[in-house]
Amino acid sequence: MSRTFVMRQLPFAIATLLATSTSFVHADAQATADTASDAQSEAQANAHAGISRVEKIELVSKRLKSAQNDLSPKVGTTVYTVDKHMIEQMGQGESTPFNEVLARLPGIDQDSKASGSVHVRDDHGNVQYRLDGILLPENISGFGQAIDTRLVERFDFLTGALPAQYGLRAAGVVDIQTKAGSFVPGGQVGMQFGSHGYTEPSVEMFGGGEQYRYFLSASRMQSDLGIENPQPTRSALHDRTVQNKVFGNASWFVDESTRVGLMFGSYNGRFQIPNNPGQEAAWQVSGAAVPASSALDQNQFERNRYVLASLQQQLNGVDYQLAAFSQFSDLHYVPDAVGDLAYTGVASDSTRSNSASGLQFDMSTPLNEQHTLRAGLVYTRQYTKSDNTVRVFAVDESGAQSSSTPLTIIDNTSKTGTLGSLYVQDEWHVLEPLTINYGLRFDRVSAFIQEQQLSPRLNAAWKFSDSTSIHAGYARYFTPPAQQLAAQSSIDKFVGTSNAPEAPHSDQVKAERTHYYDIGISHHFNDAFSVSVDGYYKDIRNLLDEGQFGQALILSPFNFEKGSAKGIETAFLYEQKNWGGYLNLSWQKATARNIISGQALIEAEELEYIAHHDVFLDHDQTWTVSTGAHYRMGDALFSMDILHGSGLRRTPEGGTPNSSTLPAYTTANFASAWHWHNVSGIKEIEARVALINAFDKRYLLRDGTGVGVGAPQHGTPRTVFAGISMRF
Repeated sequence: MSRTFVMRQLPFAIATLLATSTSFVHADAQATADTASDAQSEAQANAHAGISRVEKIELVSKRLKSAQNDLSPKVGTTVYTVDKHMIEQMGQGESTPFNEVLARLPGIDQDSKASGSVHVRDDHGNVQYRLDGILLPENISGFGQAIDTRLVERFDFLTGALPAQYGLRAAGVVDIQTKAGSFVPGGQVGMQFGSHGYTEPSVEMFGGGEQYRYFLSASRMQSDLGIENPQPTRSALHDRTVQNKVFGNASWFVDESTRVGLMFGSYNGRFQIPNNPGQEAAWQVSGAAVPASSALDQNQFERNRYVLASLQQQLNGVDYQLAAFSQFSDLHYVPDAVGDLAYTGVASDSTRSNSASGLQFDMSTPLNEQHTLRAGLVYTRQYTKSDNTVRVFAVDESGAQSSSTPLTIIDNTSKTGTLGSLYVQDEWHVLEPLTINYGLRFDRVSAFIQEQQLSPRLNAAWKFSDSTSIHAGYARYFTPPAQQLAAQSSIDKFVGTSNAPEAPHSDQVKAERTHYYDIGISHHFNDAFSVSVDGYYKDIRNLLDEGQFGQALILSPFNFEKGSAKGIETAFLYEQKNWGGYLNLSWQKATARNIISGQALIEAEELEYIAHHDVFLDHDQTWTVSTGAHYRMGDALFSMDILHGSGLRRTPEGGTPNSSTLPAYTTANFASAWHWHNVSGIKEIEARVALINAFDKRYLLRDGTGVGVGAPQHGTPRTVFAGISMRF
């Protein structure tokens, strides 16, 4: 049985289980009921079918899962764990967008969908996702999320100074254990409705036989509030979205020590770009009627596909997993042909596609009672293509429009690149309370850049007592720019046009290189109350940041010459049988100086100032707070949670870049859910209601200013969700 909402202590490491929603009630009771019901149904099915190998198969599955976990050490790093019972009890349950699940963990700030969704310890993106230990290749970032919360059995969120196994995207690691099916066939259907035209039907199916398991899920979400509204109104203009998600997972147990796995996922998203009324056209368009800014028709289409195949085996004392992966994603921005020209002077029909395939190998073997050796590699081959048909106007030397007849410029690029990584590490149990994990990692990238780095890692964890642990670590990180985002326009093609950059040059984006220091402590006052504190400091060269600089909502990377980030996270957790609560506090600060790549993306005045002064990063937020409480009464659940942010950075009129902050905001959310069991042959019926931003707090996530920031974006207004689901 999965134990939820309890401080979980990994051997010689801090692994803090934190509430990610106030609907995280004492789920053990429900988990026990579900487990008992599943066990009874399974036993009856087995007796009827005369099957006697179920227990053996379950033991094989658990043994291989344990071996898989042993491939991923967590010694000396910070780990926050969330399981499906927590997710099911959030306001929207499994329909909760995955970035909102993450946003309630310490050290994570929410942001607009176009800006990376969440920021981990003042990093922009830089998060890697793994499914059952297999690295999921990056897709082209847009508004949609390829990860569907429905596929999650549980996940660990790792941050801090990570072991040598984790690299490249290292601000945080989301290691997801996916739902894997059941010996007894079954499924679930659900329907959720909400404000702003929100509907989302969903279905799950699972089952298996003596040697195999499978799980399938699908959903279709529609809403009239797909992207954050640029206006402080309840409804947005031209903001419809439709998003379809499919996920599948199958396992075949060849024998007691061998498992073959296959996972696949698909995402399709269609987005209308919301309009900002009241704007004035700045450019003349020959022979065309200029539409009002409230009537523009801009759209974005996104797709993502991935397939992961794996072989996991225990062989002569060695646990290993060999995996092959393939991923394809593309994004197509379709402008308003006349409107984009009239209001911005540029109308770019942009398509960006990316395909990536590769291999991953991880192994672990105990050398003796004190030492466990781990090693592995990842190799990825990636092809990126960028097609842009850009309509612009001719301008004179002063930048004034010299012709109202648009010109068409074709600006296409493509690139094949490779990423290769090797690591080796040793987990050394020095003394009974002390464990040290040390290792080396080598990464090499060959794409728009060719760089490499040998990165040492060192983590130590000391268990003072059964209730108190401390950890500390150092990591050298190497973070290349995402190839699918790093393609740059040909600047010379746009000289003398309305798309000419202010800076006459634009250096290639470089890999970020970081010295990362982390220390933390956790303490259990008793079985109900626990606290953890973690602090970090990052010394960064070639600091990577991303921003939106064109009409297409595709992020573009650039480098600061140097930067630093530091912060402290504190988490309090209290739980009793039927009620509990949590409080997460984060303080952080990140600054940087001198932009040394992608200069054509930045205004000349900003470039000049930043070259000689430290500035805050645009996604820096000083204080972030999440807190909540829950209460279970029989089969009914009541919960609430609060999110507070001190505000992301902005550039005041006439001020220096990112020198001010947006107003602080606080939102409160309430939810309740009811369960009925074994109703007319239906295993379980669940009904839920959630009130998001209950007091209709109007707040800005972005105001359209700051380095690399696009249009204004307001937080979600008060929203009501209601849903029903049935398990069979």
